[in-house]
Amino acid sequence: MIIAVDEYYKEKRNQTERQLRAVVEQNTPQELKEPLFPQDKPEAFTFWLNKESIQRLNLWEWFRNYAKEARVSTAGIRGPQNILYPWDTRFPINQIGIALATLGKSLVAKEAAAGKPVEKLAGCESRYHSQKYVELIARIQAAQGIRTYVPKASGVQMHAPNVGFGTLPIWMASFLIFMLDLAGGEHVTSSHSVSTKNATKDLNTQGSQYLPEESMRFVNKIEEILKTAEARGYAICFSAIDDEHIDFERMAALHNGVKPYLDYLKTGVATKANLVLIRSAKPAIVVDCVGGCMYRPMRAIFEQLRIADSIAWLHIEPDPLYHNIGKLDRHPKTGAAEFYDLGCDFSLLDVVKSADYGQKLKAQPSGTVIEATDPDGDRLIVCQIEDAARADALEQLGVEFLTLAENRLLTIYTPNQAFLMLMDFHTKQLQAAGLWENHPRFMIKTTPSALAWEQWASANNVRVINVPVGFKEIAAVMKKIEAQLAAAPNAPVVVEDVYGETIALGVQPRLLFAGEESGGMITGPEEPIRSQGGRTALAMREKSAGEAMVLVTALAAHCKQTGITLSDYLAAVFTEHRITATCDVREDITYYNESEPDPEKLRAAKQEGEAKRDKNDLFFLGIAIALREAKIDTAQAREILADALPTLDFTTLEDVRFVGDGTYLKFRDKFVEVRKSGTDAKTKAYASGVDKTECRRFAKAFGETSGELTELYEARISHTYLAKVEEKARRIYDAFQSD
Repeated sequence: MIIAVDEYYKEKRNQTERQLRAVVEQNTPQELKEPLFPQDKPEAFTFWLNKESIQRLNLWEWFRNYAKEARVSTAGIRGPQNILYPWDTRFPINQIGIALATLGKSLVAKEAAAGKPVEKLAGCESRYHSQKYVELIARIQAAQGIRTYVPKASGVQMHAPNVGFGTLPIWMASFLIFMLDLAGGEHVTSSHSVSTKNATKDLNTQGSQYLPEESMRFVNKIEEILKTAEARGYAICFSAIDDEHIDFERMAALHNGVKPYLDYLKTGVATKANLVLIRSAKPAIVVDCVGGCMYRPMRAIFEQLRIADSIAWLHIEPDPLYHNIGKLDRHPKTGAAEFYDLGCDFSLLDVVKSADYGQKLKAQPSGTVIEATDPDGDRLIVCQIEDAARADALEQLGVEFLTLAENRLLTIYTPNQAFLMLMDFHTKQLQAAGLWENHPRFMIKTTPSALAWEQWASANNVRVINVPVGFKEIAAVMKKIEAQLAAAPNAPVVVEDVYGETIALGVQPRLLFAGEESGGMITGPEEPIRSQGGRTALAMREKSAGEAMVLVTALAAHCKQTGITLSDYLAAVFTEHRITATCDVREDITYYNESEPDPEKLRAAKQEGEAKRDKNDLFFLGIAIALREAKIDTAQAREILADALPTLDFTTLEDVRFVGDGTYLKFRDKFVEVRKSGTDAKTKAYASGVDKTECRRFAKAFGETSGELTELYEARISHTYLAKVEEKARRIYDAFQSD
């Protein structure tokens, strides 16, 4: 069943887009409205780059900003773009930038192949210009002799002028790269960022996002191209649109990956027991395909698994404005009238409010579970409609909820809560099947993910490996484990986590769960995954809402069969495993309006915001590195923090650690982590512990700390010392990656 969206919402969405387009048009000078190269020419053509065009397009400044982000990016090299004129190089993401990056990556791939054929994949979600970017990527790679597999669009898609190239979830791109033994791929997406942003997520031969050193190889190649172009000119060649190296047929034969992905699911979460449970219980499920990218593959997967009977689909059309979700006409803090985009991260309550589920889901029965994806399909947020009488119980449990009409509530589970339920349910299913004792089990989690996960793992004899934020960090640890298994299959596996702690995983361990607090997760099958060329892996390299949705649906079926809600199940998990750290919070501090249409104002505001972000980060980082190097002790760290943040109590602080991309403060009954965004002028502060009010207070105070040094701070940790801590932190992170 497809849930129809009222004309009111469609018109509201269209009005927002008209306003946005008008503002962009107004802020684009006339001389920038002419394309730099043909936009609809099917024949091959060449774009000539030389010193004059480099200066005119200000490409060296673009390159410096691009290189800077490549060194630290956790989720692709992203930035704003001109949604009307995609060749506008005043913005970080533009057609020339995409072309240069693609050419750089193509040359690196060919060098690595040493004369062998190179095959890659390219896909996208539904952001502005994404399909055109995929076309340019495919045509540049084809001109370099690289075969590129691309999905073909099905029918005419709303707001998608380049109907030849279809959308594809990023997890499917990652999966196919690994299973087909490709040389990597490109996925055009900016995840749950604001609609005016875009990015390329570069995927390596494993289907994992590039680590910084991998990105720097092609960044260095771009620099070579620009220097050559300045000296004697450089021809960037684009193939014809029907070049034999642009291959739609192979993807079509694989049903855009659905066919092999079904086989993969059946080795993992789509067990016979789970499928029988779903078919018999038929839970009421709404899948909100925010942005539309997930509708085609997930509908096909659910139908092939014969579990589609109870699924209702919402927001199925690809839409770069994401159905108006997260869009405001006023600044959320100042109240000033302006277009403001919150993005579509459903782990933020204000974003969920903007979806207006009270009206859109008013016909759905109480007990309905909502599975909301992000635009590229790698994150999942779980909600449920419950009776209003449950409000007090939900508050005690720490579950957020919104009031709906007709005495109903919408519960919104943080990924920390939802994934705790999923890992517990998955474990019980493995135990019921008699599989649990066949292997030692382990979990990989990012450091800001819930303390409850670690308490649950301890209760279930599951080893925990902590890594910095970013699923590429999870994939990197998996590869280290797999290398040990390949070298000595019968030997115990031992790894070191980002805290520097040694984790003994046992002989032939299996991944139970890998995930992050922002909504991405995978599980590992009982037997290693094998690609068509014979490569093996313990699990896939990219988080997948597709995999998570099957497991959530099975959990929902279990709850329906036993007559309980998800919140009842969560409460039982807390009780059964004696979990005390039942609370988790996240505070996002954004220092500017990411949707500012004037690129000069946007750049200035971002730079000002980055300075604030960096100052906050350095304040905490300095304490962590000074403590690590024994320049100060824990008691002195407490004194410095209490002096700077006098409203907070630091008497139970036990440690301050640098964790690869942020600072982790370990208290007796909670943790607080503060880290700067690797992709924008934002600070994120997380807390998890026994008291939600206290966690919120600490996270908010840490995130909003200005970073101004007190006299005591300067006396203990000098400016001279602080000037070197970022370099020291980089060396620590590099050492962790290379171990």
